[in-house]
Amino acid sequence: MKIASPKLDTSNLSLNERALLRSQAALELKDKGDHEGAQAVLRSFWRGPGHRPNTKGLHPSVGAELLLSVGILTGWIGSKNELSDSQESAKNLITESILYYESVGDLKRIAAARAEIAYCYWREGGLDEARILLTEALEKLSPEGSTRCRALLKLAVVEWSAARYNAALQTLLSNQGLFERVANNTIRGTYHNQIAIILRHLARAERREEYLKQAIAEFQAADQCFKLARNNVFRASVKNNVGLILLNQSRFKEAHKYIAEARRLSVLIKDKVQTAQFDESKAQVLIAERRLVEAESTIRSSIAVFEKSGQQCLLADALITHGIALARLRRSDQAQFTFQRAVEVAHQVGALNKAGLAALTLVEELPELPPDTLHAAYNRASEWLATSQSQEILLRLNAAARKVFLGLRGATESEDSADSLLNKPCDLQEEVLRYERTLIRQALGKVSGSVTRAAAMLGMSYQGLAYIIQSRHKELLKERSPIRRRSRRDVAR
Repeated sequence: MKIASPKLDTSNLSLNERALLRSQAALELKDKGDHEGAQAVLRSFWRGPGHRPNTKGLHPSVGAELLLSVGILTGWIGSKNELSDSQESAKNLITESILYYESVGDLKRIAAARAEIAYCYWREGGLDEARILLTEALEKLSPEGSTRCRALLKLAVVEWSAARYNAALQTLLSNQGLFERVANNTIRGTYHNQIAIILRHLARAERREEYLKQAIAEFQAADQCFKLARNNVFRASVKNNVGLILLNQSRFKEAHKYIAEARRLSVLIKDKVQTAQFDESKAQVLIAERRLVEAESTIRSSIAVFEKSGQQCLLADALITHGIALARLRRSDQAQFTFQRAVEVAHQVGALNKAGLAALTLVEELPELPPDTLHAAYNRASEWLATSQSQEILLRLNAAARKVFLGLRGATESEDSADSLLNKPCDLQEEVLRYERTLIRQALGKVSGSVTRAAAMLGMSYQGLAYIIQSRHKELLKERSPIRRRSRRDVAR
């Protein structure tokens, strides 16, 4: 769905005036969530994501502004439409604009551009890089104005993504007067919305019910601002966030209503990443209602979108939700594989708080982990969450520690000390087959019975694994996915 946007008549303007006006108009449409309109406004200069804008004949200062605008749009549209390498392309375009600003010593435009590069790093999961760039940019930006507000909002999002909720809240509340003086309703709405999101997480982390009431009030303020800005894209996010608060209060029916409305709006504007986020919210509600099969199916589609779009932090969150659904469906091998993947994804991008949550949830949700896995998962969780200020996280770590202790003690007590000292005869061939059978069963369990993917995990060919199952482990036939017979037409192709 294309959001209606005013047509620009620039026929009476010079080439430079036309480029500058259209660059500014495109960013205004971006603020309204109208990516199609933003691209249409710049069509005479830019063919879309993946292409460099045409700066031929433009004054260097105007060319720099066009490059910056196109870089911002490339990162934003690429994130929403799951375009590979879009963040790297965006960084290259913005960096090209910075080269001009550096040549004329325009420190404020350099800072504004670096704040936009920081957000590209955040989309890729580079929280530390984003934080450093934003902190440096804020030191150079003017103390007033929308550019500074945008940078502060970006920094708050980075801190929130790292679960540094108090730091994120302080960033916003200490600049309340600045946001009140800004005339841009979208910026003001985003300010209230972000405060509400942080309060919702703090309410859960510190078990303070009054934060939820404050969060709802902030969401209402945000909704009013977005109404004035006629920004239905951001209103959809507000509805989803209210749905999550209702989930925290176990008001599941109302939560579904708000999240469904949010999803409807995101589908209308064709925002796949946002739709996937709302589906992840829906899966959380379904898990709370114990509708586990629906939850598992729903979250799988979200994971596919986040994988394709490169949204690593969102992917880690979705993998944790998926792991919970699988664990409660008693699909333990798949659940363990999924939690461990969440740890890997989060760790690779430096989101150690999310890696720690994945490891902690692994301990909580899987009661029969091998002792060494249980111990390793708890160690990583306690290390990566050591600086957490969340009372809820600390209580969960304490409970997990007791579980690890009991598990390790139980494993030790279950061993028969006399038997462990005796040399028992064994059938080597049978032991090899048993070990082989166990490995294959675990691999099939992790990939929902797919022989192709299990073979890849085991480092062998599909044909080789299929033959082993058929000839040596027929009892595993029921655990593999059904064989699809190829038609003559398929063979011919």
